[in-house]
Amino acid sequence: MQAGVLALAALPIWHLARHANLTIEQGIAVAAVYLMYPLVFNINLFDFYPEVIAVPALLGAVLAARLERTGWFCLCIFLTLGCKAVLSITVAAMGVWLLVFEKKRRCGAIALVSGISWFVIATKIIIPFFGTQAASVERHIGRYAYLGNSFSEIAKNLLLNLGLVLGQVFSLENLWYLLLLLVPVIWGLSLQGMQPLIATIPTLAINLLSDSYLQKDLIRQYSLPLVPFLVLAVISTLAAGQGWLRNKRQIILWSLVAFMALAKYGYFFSIYLDSLDTWQATRQAVALVQTKGSVLTTAEIAPHLTHRPVVELTSANSPPTNLAKFDYILLNVTHPAWQSDQKFATNLVESLSKLSFTKSFIKYFFDEQRLIQYILSHREFEKNML
Repeated sequence: MQAGVLALAALPIWHLARHANLTIEQGIAVAAVYLMYPLVFNINLFDFYPEVIAVPALLGAVLAARLERTGWFCLCIFLTLGCKAVLSITVAAMGVWLLVFEKKRRCGAIALVSGISWFVIATKIIIPFFGTQAASVERHIGRYAYLGNSFSEIAKNLLLNLGLVLGQVFSLENLWYLLLLLVPVIWGLSLQGMQPLIATIPTLAINLLSDSYLQKDLIRQYSLPLVPFLVLAVISTLAAGQGWLRNKRQIILWSLVAFMALAKYGYFFSIYLDSLDTWQATRQAVALVQTKGSVLTTAEIAPHLTHRPVVELTSANSPPTNLAKFDYILLNVTHPAWQSDQKFATNLVESLSKLSFTKSFIKYFFDEQRLIQYILSHREFEKNML
């Protein structure tokens, strides 16, 4: 789904390019620029995030606004806002751009009002209702601790302590982050085509003000809302007859070089092959787990064990306190996966071997693949070595 949605965004890009009177070759080139943009490739490798759905939705919204299709515009805005609460400020900023610079008053007003309204509803009603206040605060301000320990303190420092703020914004880390973002499309940015980038200001500010490296790379989802408007800026530049490169072959060649330099295709030959030696044994173990049972397993195995009442991940930082509550425990000692290590997995194995269950205890050891899995079910205690 994620790969398909990301690829789908090339379609509105093509139509936006043609609507801006670019040639067919330029339209193909701009679509290729998007498809080879390193972040688009990398995000498809790093988990699943609902922000990917917002990429074609935002581009579709702009296309609908330019074509005066208000109904389609509202649908695209609805999809975008449904992805994540933080995207509401991107929608609001896009509304300002459409309202002031694109002269699309109706669509601009819809985006501005709906973005602000949804931000208030999500942050003041939905998130506090379904989540704890402590978790919500930690999630929002943990990466801005240098500005303060509360929202009010952060706001105060943003307004009054400009030295602290500017020191963070104009850091070498942020400079490198901006370089990574812009290098793939730097040839197609100009003053005449900068207006679409107004919609990127909220996301860019959030990332630049953060002191977490997680928000400053081309791997994770935090920069994804910037991509549609970077592409729109390239289209605007080409439509104005500007840009370093205007030939399809040159544009695609630049994008290909940027892709080869910044895309993480090398993962297919390195970290994605690390656990291949235990792949078959893992499939056999997963097949033994009944759907209704509660499971404790690793981050890599967990996606294959969804649709169960309880699925918890192993974590060396917070080891489980009550192992008996699980019907199934699957561990890969050779490849413990995210937030785990071999020492933690081995200790957990030893703890399980010492427990006395009213359930049966079956230990599967695949010697050739060095994979240990523990399967717990509802029978009397017994221990079998296969």
